This record gives sequence, C-alpha cells and structure tokens, in this order.
Amino acid sequence: MPTTLASPTSISAQPTLRLAFALSMGAAVSLGITRFAYALLLPPMRADLGWSYALAGGMNTANAVGYLVGALGTPALMRRFGATRLLVFGAVLASVFMAGSGFVTDASALLLQRLLAGVASAWVFVAGGLLAARLSEAGSARGGLLLGIYYGGTGFGILLSAFLVPQVLRAAAGVPHGWAWAWWALAVASAAATCLLAWAGRAMPQQTAAPAAPVAAPGSAPPVALHRFGWALAGYALFGMGYIGYMTFVIALLREQGASAGFVTLFYALLGIACVASSRLWAGLLDRYRGGQPQALLNGLLGVATLLPVLSSAAPVALISGVLFGAVFLSVVASTTALVRHNLPPSRWAHGISAFTIIFALGQIVGPTVTGWISDGPGGLARGLVASAMALWLGAVLASRQHSLQREASQ
Repeated sequence: MPTTLASPTSISAQPTLRLAFALSMGAAVSLGITRFAYALLLPPMRADLGWSYALAGGMNTANAVGYLVGALGTPALMRRFGATRLLVFGAVLASVFMAGSGFVTDASALLLQRLLAGVASAWVFVAGGLLAARLSEAGSARGGLLLGIYYGGTGFGILLSAFLVPQVLRAAAGVPHGWAWAWWALAVASAAATCLLAWAGRAMPQQTAAPAAPVAAPGSAPPVALHRFGWALAGYALFGMGYIGYMTFVIALLREQGASAGFVTLFYALLGIACVASSRLWAGLLDRYRGGQPQALLNGLLGVATLLPVLSSAAPVALISGVLFGAVFLSVVASTTALVRHNLPPSRWAHGISAFTIIFALGQIVGPTVTGWISDGPGGLARGLVASAMALWLGAVLASRQHSLQREASQ
C-alpha cells in the first residue's frame, strides 16, 4: 500500500463511507444530471426543433465552455468562500439553470442555459472532488475506494435520468415541446441531491472540511510540478474529446439503429449501474500506481467500448458497450485526482485538480461539436464515434508516458 503525503486525523470507516456517498451527489448533479441526461433529450429536442447534429452537439460544447469558465474561477472562489459553501451554492444554481432550459425553445437561449449550467457544475465538481480527496486522505487505507465512490456518483445521476426522462417524455407525449417537462423533472432531482450535499458539508470532519495549509493561488504553484504532469494532461484532454462524443450521441445512434424506448432505458440504466460499481472495481489500481498507468489502461478500454456499437447494431453488443463504458469512464477522472493526491502535498491539491479540470473542459469543448460535424457528413453518427474512439486511444498512448513525480526526482 503506498504511503500518503499527509496524515490528517483518521475517521471511522462507516461515517467515512456515508460521507463519500453523500458527497457523490456532487458528481451526480454536475455530470450525471446536468451534462449526461442531455443525451436522452437530444433525439426529441432535435426532432422538435429541427437541429443539425452539429447544433445538437453544440449544446454540450456550450456546457463545456461554461465548465471551463467555472473551473478557471474555482480556486479563487474556494479561497474566498471555502469548498463546502461553493459546492452547495453551485448545486443550487445548477438546479435553477436546468429548470430554465424547460422554459425556452430558441437555440441561443438554450445555449446560454447550458453554458450557465456548465459554470455551476464546474464549481460543484471541483469543490466536491477536493473534499473527496481530503476525505480519502483521512481514510487513506481505502483512499482509492473513497475517490471512486465520489466520481461513481455520476452513475447515480445517470441511473436516475435513465428511469426519469423516458417516463416524463411518455407522459408529455401529447404536449407541445414535451421535452421541457423532462428538464423540470431533472431540476427537481438535482435539488433533492443538493439537500444531501448540504448535509455532507455540515457533517464533514473539521480536519477535512478545511485545508491543512492555505490553498495556493494558481500562479504560485511550482511551475515544474504541473509541467511534469504534461503527458497525463495531454491524455486527459483527448479523453475529454473522446468520451463526450459517446455520451452525447450514443443514444441517438441507438435510436437510429431502431432501438426501442425501453431498450434505451435499459442501456442507460446499466451504464449508470456500471458507473457506481466502478468505484470498487478500479480502487486498487488507483491506490497502487502513482503515474499515468491507470489513465492509459482506462482510456484504451473506453476506445473499445466506443467502437462496439459502430461495429454491430446487435442489442447484446450495445449493452456490453454501455456496461464497459460505464464501468470505466468516471474512473479516468478519479485517476487524475489520485495522481494529484499521490504526487502533490495537500496544499497544492486544489491547484492540481483545477488544472486537470481545465484541460478536461478544453477537450469537452472540442468533442461534441466536432463529433456532430463529422456525423452530419458521410457515415453519420457511426463515423463520428469512430473519431471519438481514435481520440481515446491516442490519449491512452500519451498517458502511458506519464511517470510519478517521485520517480522522476529519484532518477
């Protein structure tokens, strides 16, 4: 078991797990609901509003632009207000902006709503990730599991969306712009998750609720440290480009291939369940390795999962793709937090997590619109997902070159 870089007062296992699951609602709100539920709404919104795939993908690009803006400002906001307060405030705003998407049909207004939701979701995701990292350090014997639980919370959001959105769409089938009701239902679900986040913020032990040392400003972190994360950052940017193409368009591809609404619900629910299960599946990998090996392996597997529904429209192949993708993709995110936790002191964690979040957002800005643009041409959505798989495999190659900072220092 690798040694840790700090040793906050440890807390007992059961309260730690309860807090990790409560904090995981941050990932559920910021990714599982605010971003990924859109995949279920893309087909009816595109059909109702006459969008191209490029415009449909542009909605998630706007969300990613907002995410980047939010991530850039998160370190300063956490220094000013604290991670816990920013986490809860961001979740409240995300719920409000989700609801707002149900009140407009103009593409520009929807793009603005998606952008604002992206800003709020970045606050939630980065602040929640920092609190999860501190919690994992307090329970360092199971640090990888606790981080995996936080990021696996995205699966709770996906699972909830899988059952909620199709039901609401069916109930509102005869209503003009019936997809708006799904946005409102998702906003209510996000607000309920926010209540759990507020409880988690109050229940966090004092040793983990505040940093052990002042959080460094972005410009004051040692430049050489982040420069040495270059291979992992490059691989993570390509992960952002590749995975978001799948998560934005795979439902549309399945519907094009003739999948029923019931099958789409099953597919998305299994993907969400696999996300939750991934917290235990890859915990040992995240604890064992201090370099880019976990990110490389997981990116490679994601490329396989992305290509499967392109190679075959058979239902079992699609389900295998969804389960494999769900079991892997959030662990790539967790692997970057683990990399930061293994290689930087606690006072630099916020800066390190924010740097990876920013590069992640840059990849997500490019991914949806480019995949949509490719999908509007010959080959359709299948060709777009092939491009996503190629980005993921290239990201795996780059991440494999990342060594731990301790190893470099000893050479």
